[in-house]
Amino acid sequence: MLPLYEQVYQHLLSEIKSGRLRGGDRVPSEKELAEQFNVSRITSKKALENLMQAQLVERIRGKGTFVVQTLPDLQEIAHPHSSEVLSASNEHARHDYALIGVIIEDVADSYGLRLLQSIEESCSQHKMYMLLKRTYGKREEEEAAIEAFLQLGVDGLIIFPVHGDYYNPKILKLVVDNFPVVLVDRYLKGVAAHAVYTDNRKAAYDLTVYLLEQGHQHIAFVSPPLENTSSIDERLQGFSAALTDHGVSLNSNYWFTRLVSTLPAVYRRENAFTDQQELTRFIQENPEITAFFTCEYSQAMLLRHTLLTMDRPKVPQPTIVCFDYPEQLFVSPLFTHIQQDEIAMGRQAIEVLRGQIEGQREPLVSVIPYTLIRAD
Repeated sequence: MLPLYEQVYQHLLSEIKSGRLRGGDRVPSEKELAEQFNVSRITSKKALENLMQAQLVERIRGKGTFVVQTLPDLQEIAHPHSSEVLSASNEHARHDYALIGVIIEDVADSYGLRLLQSIEESCSQHKMYMLLKRTYGKREEEEAAIEAFLQLGVDGLIIFPVHGDYYNPKILKLVVDNFPVVLVDRYLKGVAAHAVYTDNRKAAYDLTVYLLEQGHQHIAFVSPPLENTSSIDERLQGFSAALTDHGVSLNSNYWFTRLVSTLPAVYRRENAFTDQQELTRFIQENPEITAFFTCEYSQAMLLRHTLLTMDRPKVPQPTIVCFDYPEQLFVSPLFTHIQQDEIAMGRQAIEVLRGQIEGQREPLVSVIPYTLIRAD
């Protein structure tokens, strides 16, 4: 199926070829085309830009877009010149494929790698090409990636939003403009956007119940700063709800929510050393803690290393649980953990994006099941 912008382009090209639009005639505006075809203004703008590149129309400031007085040979024009993004020689017609951009904070074997593999495999199955950009957890990199992919003419975007206090206005604009976009792993509270993610609240609840069933009453919660990140916030909600439902009083002194070294933007040795010092102090101040709930595998490993380097000969090693874990076929996991179904998340992200590219506008939220895997 033709990408939406090419459908608009081909319609206008047909109007010009048939003579219904003649030299000097005004072409519908971006807004008018968006309403007529039920597409975003980004899509209609792209169609008009391709007509301009083909020298079929010209834009007159303050007046609008008009068919040129002297048309080129229309038999030589079949599809947008932007197809050259896939092949400089234009050997492969762009209308056979969709081009999507994937914007992700970072990739690790514990989380992200299998998800990307799933997205790429689904792209191959559906004749889609995938462009990839890592943002390293930086808002400015995310904004630049969105802008660059739009300039390259992508038909849709899959975005893993960065952590932060505020929503990225570039993402909000994509949603408002009805541009095909799917948010993965996180969603924007109060924003009707297509999203694919795990029920982090329920998963955290189940993981905390596991600790309670093991007899733990003094359980710490360890994470990076919350900063309006839906996944971490919901894990804290699930953690707190499980304690409350099982008659365990909440103690915010057991919350360590200032880890920074595991964030992609500040992943440096000196930050890990600082985090380790802070964790050591936190553990020393709360010696009664017997279990730690961590939000990611890398945080669990940092905590484990910290505990192993502390001199506590008469104290049993606390239990550590986490989200996600590297795939290891022949080795038992160190930690009981929540394993998100990255394969299903990747496949569903492509399905939701394909639906948008083909005209589906109703926001679709997909919650993907998870598995609680116990350590031996």
